[in-house]
Amino acid sequence: MKVYTKTGDKGETSLFGGTRVSKGNLRIHAYGTVDELNSYVGLLRDLSNVESSCTELIKVQDRLFTLGAILATESESAKKRLPIIYQTDIEYLEKAIDKMESTLDPIKTFVLPGGHPTVSYCHISRCVCRRAERLTVELAEDCEIESLVIQYLNRLSDYLFVLSRFLTKSLNATEIPWIPEK
Repeated sequence: MKVYTKTGDKGETSLFGGTRVSKGNLRIHAYGTVDELNSYVGLLRDLSNVESSCTELIKVQDRLFTLGAILATESESAKKRLPIIYQTDIEYLEKAIDKMESTLDPIKTFVLPGGHPTVSYCHISRCVCRRAERLTVELAEDCEIESLVIQYLNRLSDYLFVLSRFLTKSLNATEIPWIPEK
């Protein structure tokens, strides 16, 4: 199978199930952003110095591929052949968040992103996740999107924030609180 098909040369692409749409379609933006997020999560995994985080991030990447497939599918018949997101996937993230938070000082202010390149990539991943969530919410205003897809993205952004704090601690980086100038 060749990588190039030439079928998108005029600005269109196919959804799972065969429907042709513009590459500017909101559905394409949503799953394309999930794909971008998956790439950043892969980079974050490559940079992480914590084995448990790497294991969690591999699971997250698997779930992001599932989310992308769900968002790339419009027809009901094609949806029946897809993997799905489960409530247990969200609970997995919540348990990971709780475990990391149990090792961290309570947060009292916003923190400035940064402190170490790995932490910065974690914050970038969080921001891309929030964008994917916003685009998916917008898509859900026009068509039916499984609510667990939006919930997963919401919880994943929480996970990435806590992971940024956890990595800050494990890397002995400095967490700088945001104290607004008056």
